[in-house]
Amino acid sequence: MSEPRVIKKYPNRRLYDTAESRYITLADIRRLVVDHVDFVVIDKRTQQDITRTILLQVIAEQEHSGEPLMSRDFLSQVIRSYGSVTQGLVGSHLEQSLRMFAARQGAGVDHPQAAGSASSTSV
Repeated sequence: MSEPRVIKKYPNRRLYDTAESRYITLADIRRLVVDHVDFVVIDKRTQQDITRTILLQVIAEQEHSGEPLMSRDFLSQVIRSYGSVTQGLVGSHLEQSLRMFAARQGAGVDHPQAAGSASSTSV
């Protein structure tokens, strides 16, 4: 397995893709995720892995522009689960649910037209 692509975040808040030797944006990070490119974001000053923070910024940008994926209630519930005894369970459940949803999408299940026609033929 190859090493993940390294993106460096500089103190001026710019992201630098070391594989392509160029500065990139959060939109470019989103494209890497969509294209299933394995990468890690390293803070240039502290050398800490800040990949999750950058991914959360991508989500925030996506939620701000266009139709939001997550409701206000859902986000509030996620925030409430931090620090609770169920925090690990909530994260694990959400991850498994999204994996199952993606697998069903890939298999052609969960399409509204297909679901509608399937339910009408089974009655």
